[in-house]
Amino acid sequence: MTTVTAPATPRERVARLAAGHIAALQRGYLDDQPHAVAALARLRRGAGREAGQLPDLWALIDTGPLHETPDGARPLSENELIRAEDALHVALTLYALHQQSRRTGMYQADRPGRRRGLGAAVRRMMKPGEIDEPVHKRLVRAGTAPDLTVLAQRLRDIVVLLRREDIELDHAQLAGQLYTWQWPGGADTVRREWGRSFHAWHGKPTDGKSPSAGPDTTSTTEIDKDAS
Repeated sequence: MTTVTAPATPRERVARLAAGHIAALQRGYLDDQPHAVAALARLRRGAGREAGQLPDLWALIDTGPLHETPDGARPLSENELIRAEDALHVALTLYALHQQSRRTGMYQADRPGRRRGLGAAVRRMMKPGEIDEPVHKRLVRAGTAPDLTVLAQRLRDIVVLLRREDIELDHAQLAGQLYTWQWPGGADTVRREWGRSFHAWHGKPTDGKSPSAGPDTTSTTEIDKDAS
């Protein structure tokens, strides 16, 4: 029996491309390769700014694979390409800011048992069992951003805090979310994902016992509620 694999969605293609770019940059930076160090320095200048404001960065973010058509897939439309390119710009520039002066990789993939999504990263800045309202409000404000430019600026503020605390983030996953954000109804989808990520991470209790495997009784849509 032949298994047919569905072609990657545009969002998946954005996330995979971001993962490839960021992983390569991270390896080079941690190995002190001059080209990677210089590339991150240039990318940092774009954090929180629109993609078109810094033409100098265009050569650093190779979007060529987005213009290719994988087997079984369709070409991306002009609107899809624009949103994909903008999402990549924001994700890569935020990663460059996050990695600055850190000698361990700030990009880590999100997976079960090792949550590195945005919501989980914000939660890790808080003490186990407590909600730090000023930090939580930053996530809420990001969730209520009216457009991608404002969202990038608010995410920049969060990334600065994550860098200060040496907390990793899945920037590739974030790239896919930024792509989705730009479509009608996409912001609601991404807010729900951030809410689930926020509540999926459990810190080590102060008594040294393992976190409870029971369900979290707090709603995963808290971000939406706070934003209303």
